[in-house]
Amino acid sequence: MIAQEAQQTHASTNGKVLVGTVVSDKMAKTIVVKVTRTLKDPFWGKTIRRHKKFKAHDEDKVAKVGDVVEIKECRPLSKEKHMTLVKVLSHR
Repeated sequence: MIAQEAQQTHASTNGKVLVGTVVSDKMAKTIVVKVTRTLKDPFWGKTIRRHKKFKAHDEDKVAKVGDVVEIKECRPLSKEKHMTLVKVLSHR
């Protein structure tokens, strides 16, 4: 319960919520999350997958590599970190 309250201090009331897979947890209180989105090619009509990696704040180091997590946009916490971990949806 305390972990959720600590994470909510960084999270704003509005902002993008994304779901992705943790690809790295080697940094202190930071995870790297790979978010995949699908879209249709405008010319060919084929479905294409696009990926982007986000650094997210993980106060209690609960997320591990391979976990599916939900992250939310927040105020900038460092040069590259502007997301925070909301919850772990499934463990590896």
